[in-house]
Amino acid sequence: MENGTNKGKRFRRTIEDFICLNCGLNATGNGYTDHCPKCLFGRHVDVMPGDRSEQCHGLMKPMHSVYKGGSYTIYYKCLKCGMQRRFKSAPDDNTDLLIPLLK
Repeated sequence: MENGTNKGKRFRRTIEDFICLNCGLNATGNGYTDHCPKCLFGRHVDVMPGDRSEQCHGLMKPMHSVYKGGSYTIYYKCLKCGMQRRFKSAPDDNTDLLIPLLK
């Protein structure tokens, strides 16, 4: 499973707003935004974090979460290609959805 980190590669900050393909929220990006804060779904757009070079563009479904050290990590699976990845939650994420995903 890819874990969202790549040794030797630097994160490329890409500031962009997006419309969530799952719930339709018009989300404001801050350069680190990789999923919708309302429904937690993301989109498979990166090969390396922030590069936007992935061709799949499938929906990334939140499968489970882990709470450690005061923050959540969300584990995703792409509904199109099956790739799995994890990302840190954001302060404005919907905790009503994060909590039931806890493993």
